Amino acid sequence: MQSAAVAHRHFLDGGATAAFPFSHLKSTPTASPFSVRMSLREDAPSLAVVGVTGAVGQEFLSVLSDRSFPYRSIKMLASKRSAGKKYTFEDNEYVVEELTADSFKDVDIALFSAGGSISKEFGPIAAKCGSVVVDNSSAFRMDDGVPLVIPEVNPDAMSHIKLGSGKGAIIANPNCSTIICLMAATPLHRRAKVLRMVVSTYQAASGAGAAAMEELELQTREVLEGKRPTCKIFKQQYAFNLFSHNAPVLPNGYNEEEMKLVKETRKIWNDKDIKVTATCIRVPVMRAHAESVNLQFATPLDENEAREILKKAPGVVVVDDRASNHFPTPLEVSNQDDVAVGRIRRDESQDGNYGLDIFVCGDQIRKGAALNAVQIAELLL
Repeated sequence: MQSAAVAHRHFLDGGATAAFPFSHLKSTPTASPFSVRMSLREDAPSLAVVGVTGAVGQEFLSVLSDRSFPYRSIKMLASKRSAGKKYTFEDNEYVVEELTADSFKDVDIALFSAGGSISKEFGPIAAKCGSVVVDNSSAFRMDDGVPLVIPEVNPDAMSHIKLGSGKGAIIANPNCSTIICLMAATPLHRRAKVLRMVVSTYQAASGAGAAAMEELELQTREVLEGKRPTCKIFKQQYAFNLFSHNAPVLPNGYNEEEMKLVKETRKIWNDKDIKVTATCIRVPVMRAHAESVNLQFATPLDENEAREILKKAPGVVVVDDRASNHFPTPLEVSNQDDVAVGRIRRDESQDGNYGLDIFVCGDQIRKGAALNAVQIAELLL
């Protein structure tokens, strides 16, 4: 029998996907050992990955390779502490460079995931150098002049930004919980207009970074061995527990994570009147978020039509098997590109077909962060 540590490591390495097959979903592609990579090309843009040593930074590299994103060069940037580390990417070895104001010379696209303070300092510098910045932090999301983009939802928001124009720009990646929610809610919103949305999230450790994932694994082992759990990233036991999201609580009683979902939805849907409320909970899951979403519509939409709409939606897969009680789970969507939707049913608390309940799961590191950012970069090509 596997120990908890081995089981968790197996999960982090993607072994769980094989143990729990989810054939509906688009898995991350694996290159043939005999294939020739065509990504490295002289006529392609130059890239920089800021925060390359972090969980999302590493996933940037994975997604770039999986999708054969074209590039003529790639810089790997991180803090002074990480400078000098070596990574092999597509059979070439790269040395991590210290991030400085001079890092963005001749860089066409800069993928940022190094935290809000780093983005605020270096994002404008990169843009001034002519780079198009795709930023994964919250630093610029609510700035009026910065597009907040989910490519399947609102690609037109960044249509004015052109690669090779000599003009730099910043494009913001939405928060992970917003991306996963709106991938499922937007196709229904287009059909019946959402008036009110109530979201409860069940968020994985990965949202707090690689160190949080490591602490969850460590705590699980410690609790099973009867030891006091190590609580450094989170100030309370995480293993075998759940708690209100660790983001700071605001004067209105909502925490910052919940208000991100409220504000970002309004900006992405370009609708200041949409009513959104959220409760965000941290659960002891490694890398995929789950969300319960209740929708109230302006026009009727029955569950059968909703199911058909979602089946046709890009980046969405419907997993809604009532007979076998099989619906989306965080484990099954981990390391997958698609967002899974199930539990599609009429809201019995509302008259007629003016309300639906759905349950959504998506990989927080992938579609919730790195994949969405790379898809934004693809729109620039």
